[in-house]
Amino acid sequence: TANVSVSHAVNRFLGNPGVVIPNPYDKDTFHLMPEVPRDRDLVFLGRLVSDKGADVLIDALGILAQQKGLRPRLTVVGSGPEQRALEEQTARLGLKDQVTFAGPKRGRELAELLNAHRVMVIPSRWNEPFGIVALEGIACGCVIVCSAGGGLPEAAGECGIAFPNEDRQALAAATERVLHDHALQDRLRSAREEHLSRHQKPKIAEMYLSVIDRVAGLPSAHVPAR
Repeated sequence: TANVSVSHAVNRFLGNPGVVIPNPYDKDTFHLMPEVPRDRDLVFLGRLVSDKGADVLIDALGILAQQKGLRPRLTVVGSGPEQRALEEQTARLGLKDQVTFAGPKRGRELAELLNAHRVMVIPSRWNEPFGIVALEGIACGCVIVCSAGGGLPEAAGECGIAFPNEDRQALAAATERVLHDHALQDRLRSAREEHLSRHQKPKIAEMYLSVIDRVAGLPSAHVPAR
């Protein structure tokens, strides 16, 4: 037998030695589109439910406005039962002019929208096992600001920075830093190709086949990743 975990965080949680095989992403859909102007600040992509922490991000924007006088714009992509509460929170904090609720997007339309943003924020409350959304953002040229718990930092790799889960002040500081430090943005983006190369579907399939061959007692016959 063999345990396969999607991240080292999950592997540690299980407490048993195992193989870590991360998730792949859809590179045919999510890729750089140089024709799309990258002229927007922040994007959140996910279900609008409490676990995903969109309210934590909106609170962080309120902190930036109140303490720093900074008003980066945020596009919220997704839908869910918390949308009305998030809209009310946005209005209560005086952020309606900054936050756009774009609804759910898919396919090329989503990829184009991600290409238009500089930073993807993934403020999950809970410890995500991994985070394919981070790979999708990176593939589209975003740098990542994510929660530090679970497997999200592994999904972001060297293409992002992390903050403690639910720490609104730390999220505000991380967001300000990434938006205003263009050298940092360049450094995070420079790791993009190497990081994404580890998440190509043939590479992931090769890793699974190696585990299956070993458990079955067969000589390795998998096709090398391309």
